[in-house]
Amino acid sequence: MSRITRSTNPALTQEMFKARSNTSTREETMTIEGTVNKTLIMFLLLAVGAFYTWRLFFNAATPEAGASAVVTWIAIGGIGGFITALITIFKKTLASITAPIYAVLEGLFIGGISAFFEARFPGIVMQAVALTFGVLLVLLAAYKSGVIKVTQKFRAGVVAATGAVFLVYLLSMILQLFGVQVALFQPTLLGIGISVVIVIIAALNLVLDFDFIYRGAQAGAPKHLEWFGAFGLILTLVWLYIEILRLLSLIAGRD
Repeated sequence: MSRITRSTNPALTQEMFKARSNTSTREETMTIEGTVNKTLIMFLLLAVGAFYTWRLFFNAATPEAGASAVVTWIAIGGIGGFITALITIFKKTLASITAPIYAVLEGLFIGGISAFFEARFPGIVMQAVALTFGVLLVLLAAYKSGVIKVTQKFRAGVVAATGAVFLVYLLSMILQLFGVQVALFQPTLLGIGISVVIVIIAALNLVLDFDFIYRGAQAGAPKHLEWFGAFGLILTLVWLYIEILRLLSLIAGRD
């Protein structure tokens, strides 16, 4: 839903051009520099939240005690982050308030989840972090150089693929509740192959985020969309990181 809301071309263009006609100074309009600064703020807040649950887990006497210590925070972060994300998506003018809150909550969630993976597969989190930022830098360079161009077909394809991924996840979770083993969560060649495809789709969403920020700045969009652009980028990075973490765990689980 977040991809469709942020990336559908007609609605986005209409909002930006309306903003251009109603704003006149740089202080009132969206800029790339302003969005980058707000992204860094959100990333720091995310890191603080993640550090808290990570430290809580590994400071416990045993892995079992660590799991008990962070499971509530994971639930608070996951549910709270989801609700805050929905509010941000449907009420963009509140992004300056909701986006930082989302970053902290999502940090609590991924910090706890990362600790679970690290306890089972030592070193996996550092690999996932490195790969996530590596993908970010490569795609940013590809977008800025024009190697990847965001056309209407490209945008529609990524949005459709993203929607399909979430439908697959929803169906898989329902089947899991009924005790049906799903290949998506199994360390098999099929499970790994599906995970690779999902990682690629998540990564391509970064390109849509770059394009949203660039076109918003070019069109003189309202200043509050800097927070919304930062929120979208962090949202995608978190998704990409979790998918890479899951992919690495599936590969490690085959050893």
